Amino acid sequence: MVQGTRKIILITGATRGLGQAMAAGFAGLGHTVVGCGRTASAVEQLREELGAPHDFKAVDVADDGQVKAWATEVLKRFGPPDLLLNNAALINGNAPLWMVAADEFDRVVDVNLKGVANVLRAFVPAMVERQSGVIVNFSSGWGRSTAPEVAPYCATKWAIEGLTRALAQELPTGLAAVPLNPGIIDTEMLQSTFGSRAKHFLSPQAWAKIAVPFLLTLGPKDNGKPLSVPGQ
Repeated sequence: MVQGTRKIILITGATRGLGQAMAAGFAGLGHTVVGCGRTASAVEQLREELGAPHDFKAVDVADDGQVKAWATEVLKRFGPPDLLLNNAALINGNAPLWMVAADEFDRVVDVNLKGVANVLRAFVPAMVERQSGVIVNFSSGWGRSTAPEVAPYCATKWAIEGLTRALAQELPTGLAAVPLNPGIIDTEMLQSTFGSRAKHFLSPQAWAKIAVPFLLTLGPKDNGKPLSVPGQ
């Protein structure tokens, strides 16, 4: 992607943490940001903060019907995204795997894995038809290693690595799919796992100053490569 041209950036999980920081970062560089989040009030707040031409909607990515309806609106108004960032994710509460309730395990899988598939199913055909675009599915350090008490989260992020690399083999020339380890950032998700130790890591805003320019450099040359945000 060429940094000097205006791009359509699509971000899931855009209303908090890394998603919110990226939305502000891309908008600040003159790109148009289209995103979603699960909470209507947070979506409305982000709409007010960033204003037009950016657009955000309350969507649960785990609901295929909601994602399809959102995609229909987005593609009609903005066309296919130039950069699709599957960022939305949940983490389970710290617990040994056998202590994680079935409904909590299901929700982590539904958002972190099925949600990514739902978004890809809704947007990738238009990107393929246009023959350009970059897909970044957010993985984790725990998509390439493991830790106790976060087995459901690890399982979904390892799955994202495999899903994305297989997708990369399916895409036509001109597109790219990349599994990305963003690094360790002081988000609500990290705080739920690390507690007070999370404050020793970069804030989402500081991280975005590095990540946003890096993401804009990605292109077909990166297809299928497991990447990490520099310095993370």
